[in-house]
Amino acid sequence: MSIINQLKPEFWHNSDLSTGPFRQMFNFRRIWKISVLLTSLVTLLPLIIITSVDYNFTQKSIESDHLLRTLRIGSNAKRSISFFLSERLSALTFIVRTNPIEELAQPEKLDFILKNLLLSYHGFVDLGVIDQSGVQINYVGPYPLEGKDYSNQDWFKEVQGKGFYISEVFLGYRNTPHLIIAAKYALANGSFYVLRAALDTTRFNELLRGFELSGRGDAFLIDHAGVIQTPTLYHGKVFDTIPYTIPAYSDHTEIREESNKSGEEIIICSAYIPDSPYILVIVKEKDELMKPWRDTRFKLIVFLVISITIIVLAIFGFSTYMVNSMYLLDQRRLATLHQMEYSNKLASIGRLAAGVAHEINNPLAIINEKAGLIRDIITYTDSGSQNLRIPELIDSVLASVERCGRITKRLLGFARHMDSAIENVQLGEILKEVLGFLHKEAEYRNIAINLDLTNDLPQFQSDRGKLQQIFLNIINNAFSAMTVGGRLEIRVKRKGEGHILVTIGDNGCGMSEADLGKIFEPFFSTKTKTGGTGLGLSITYGLIQELGGTIQVTSKLGMGTTFAITLPLQPPRPVQRDS
Repeated sequence: MSIINQLKPEFWHNSDLSTGPFRQMFNFRRIWKISVLLTSLVTLLPLIIITSVDYNFTQKSIESDHLLRTLRIGSNAKRSISFFLSERLSALTFIVRTNPIEELAQPEKLDFILKNLLLSYHGFVDLGVIDQSGVQINYVGPYPLEGKDYSNQDWFKEVQGKGFYISEVFLGYRNTPHLIIAAKYALANGSFYVLRAALDTTRFNELLRGFELSGRGDAFLIDHAGVIQTPTLYHGKVFDTIPYTIPAYSDHTEIREESNKSGEEIIICSAYIPDSPYILVIVKEKDELMKPWRDTRFKLIVFLVISITIIVLAIFGFSTYMVNSMYLLDQRRLATLHQMEYSNKLASIGRLAAGVAHEINNPLAIINEKAGLIRDIITYTDSGSQNLRIPELIDSVLASVERCGRITKRLLGFARHMDSAIENVQLGEILKEVLGFLHKEAEYRNIAINLDLTNDLPQFQSDRGKLQQIFLNIINNAFSAMTVGGRLEIRVKRKGEGHILVTIGDNGCGMSEADLGKIFEPFFSTKTKTGGTGLGLSITYGLIQELGGTIQVTSKLGMGTTFAITLPLQPPRPVQRDS
């Protein structure tokens, strides 16, 4: 038998074998299925719905939190970069307005101003003064740029119109990445001059690297054409073009989601830096940002699975226990009803047998009396000498009458003990009475019966009627299991000081190990196709328990079956029930 079959409850294997008016009240499999289904729906469905809603809500909240946090960092970075550039441009504008061209044209004065700028502001590399013709008339710094002509360069043309200029990062004459800022000062005579300063991009880079970015975040600047202006960690080199869409112009910091070349989702925060050619770009990988959430999600899913498993096991266990209890109660109800029906049938049979025996005994008495009278007449007159067969025939009639008398006496004895009563019994006599009912069938089927009684069997207190039913049921079963030529062994002996052991063994068909464990269950029968109800041994088991005894059975398929019945010499005390 497989483990699954062993785990199945008793009602799962049940099929309604009861007949007549007493049948099972419910379809227990269907009740169990409905109970499990409804209980699971009521308990698990709300749990799954609430968990799903909470899961989606939490995930969206975390995603929204990452977007807002990145947007806030982008806004702060935009203000920091804008302040960095405007601060230096304001310083340059202040210098050009407070110092006449004559002083700015002096190298010593310009060098003094540059040194003071470096003390107050970081990032300045050099200073240059350019006249209205575009020629740099004075320059202090590490590069030989004095006398350079910028008249044809775009920045010089732009500063003439706007009054100031902030460049993109470029190589220029010095062949190193840098940016310049320039401020124009118009003279009263209509001419002008420009104060121009180069800024080191290192300060830019340090400023961008100072932001704490999670999720493999990367902050850098691009120009309006998408060319990278500052070093990036994962998105290309300076002067490369970014692999993402250039954000449309907006006065506000914007954020969007898109996929990179690998198909991974990324978050891009962008902000145009006012009065400059720069766009701040912050790129974060969404997968990295959501990694802590995935770890938490895995724990939640494991917790949910464990919870559902425990709930399902509890539902299965509780439903199985409840339905199985209902099944056992229903089986007990059916067994009680059938036992009552069985007792009523036995009582009716007993009354019928008593009536038949009584009706037969009267004519038997007359036949016996008349036959005896005929024998006396023949014996004491000469008429018997005329035919010698007449005495023999009369003896045969008297023998038959005596045999009929024993049968009716046995029937009366059987009927007299249908009611429950404790009395002195001799077990050998009871067995002989029971075998007396069956000896004709044994003769017809050539079944050999061996009754072995030890000499030390005492009389004891027990219920004669119940003992008759017990032995009649077991011997009837043994007859059913045997074919023609079978053998029935009945042995009775004392077992210890207080018990008697009766073993009834046959050499019939036997039973399998699986059937052996169920033979005392109500309605279990291997003879359902031949009319068996499965109640005989169940009732026998109950009667033996009522007498305070025990019954054991051993059997091998094809070898036969042996019942061992242990009966106490003293009847059990009646159970005192509460009123």
